[in-house]
Amino acid sequence: MKLPIVAIIGRPNVGKSTLVNRISETSEAIVHDEPGVTRDRTYKPASWQDRDFQIVDTGGLLFDDDTEFLPLIREQVFLALAEASAAIFVVDGQTGLTAADEEIANWLRQQSVPVVMAVNKCESPEGGLAQAAEFWNLGLGEPYPLSAIHRNGVGDLLDGVISYFSPIELLPEIEEIKVAIVGRPNVGKSSLLNALVGETRAIVSPISGTTRDAIDMVVERNGQTYRLGDTAGIRKKKKIDYGTEFFSINRAFKAIRRADVVLMVFDALDGITDQDQKLAGRIAEEGRACVMLVNKWDAIEKDSHTIYEYNEHLDERLYYLSWAEKLFVSALTGKRVDTILDRVDVAAAEHKRRVSTAVINEVIEEAVRWKSPPTSRQGKQGKIYYGTQVKSAPPTIVLFVNDPQRFNDNYRRYIERQFREQLGFTGTPLRLLWRGKKVREVERSGANRAVRV
Repeated sequence: MKLPIVAIIGRPNVGKSTLVNRISETSEAIVHDEPGVTRDRTYKPASWQDRDFQIVDTGGLLFDDDTEFLPLIREQVFLALAEASAAIFVVDGQTGLTAADEEIANWLRQQSVPVVMAVNKCESPEGGLAQAAEFWNLGLGEPYPLSAIHRNGVGDLLDGVISYFSPIELLPEIEEIKVAIVGRPNVGKSSLLNALVGETRAIVSPISGTTRDAIDMVVERNGQTYRLGDTAGIRKKKKIDYGTEFFSINRAFKAIRRADVVLMVFDALDGITDQDQKLAGRIAEEGRACVMLVNKWDAIEKDSHTIYEYNEHLDERLYYLSWAEKLFVSALTGKRVDTILDRVDVAAAEHKRRVSTAVINEVIEEAVRWKSPPTSRQGKQGKIYYGTQVKSAPPTIVLFVNDPQRFNDNYRRYIERQFREQLGFTGTPLRLLWRGKKVREVERSGANRAVRV
């Protein structure tokens, strides 16, 4: 279902991100005592009464300052409002009405989106009405006094917001693929997101660390909906100070965990670093589908052997992602960017794929016929009785054998390779669980005892 979008707008440091966390009942929006922490627009799921919606946090809006990122932040606020069903204009009840508030209100009155005003930092319910009173002068309707920290008044605010939503029966049903874009700082993640979306969705800057929150953007192509998430660049732990960057990297790890497919971005000029290896390991550990993107390929001097040599470099350094497809792209020129979502479609489908037990056992029989399981020095040979898929996302197959210890790593890799060659599973990890006869007998006896009881 395509959910209504609510944009949170206001000048810096009025508590927008705190209000987002309160409404979405998460702590995912970064809250830090530093103006400009939120730069891009970030999307969080929320619900109130019987309505689900998305709430969009935006950077602090100032019209009279063009320093640093402020013009880019303004652009993100304008884009957020353009897609919103309603907007929440947040002001500071303790500071009172400011010239910046008046300027934002003048701009909002010219927009077609309905606006609900939240007077934040009204910690006292008794004094809140008095604090909110002067904001009637802005001409945006009733100001709702509230405290995002203590939750006072948030319910009344949301009652006002959802009154602007379309009826539920008019909302279209959608099924989306969740995609996380991850990588080290400055490899071009935000540029790739912008190229995929076709608009300036995330702020692009040569300064590493520009993206601080995990940023979601919903894109539709050929009837398929994608939720694309840009994330903060991930650096080595020893280079990370506790604070904004620490929380940003935690958001990136959570984005990997939530994703159906991870787009792992590398810098073609830098090659594969130790940090890339650790991040790739995290993707494999979480069992996420993956497409590897080698960005800035336009900046590489190439001959007929370059791409093959780089492929070998990737396979050597990232052998645990050998199942992931590789694309050599350029966010700057757009080279092969239009094929990325095609690869995402394949990886997502394979990640959720289920194969019948009969087909799995046909593959096992043929694999054993071509290469028998190893035999121990005592002449005892491993035997695979049968296999069955027990779950998907990622595909997980249990192989029932006489003794797992009789199957060395080489043979286990051989069996996995046979599954991939015969069945595909392109772009997704494949987990094989080797379970011995003794384990099954213990489980069976335990079940029998339970029956007798």
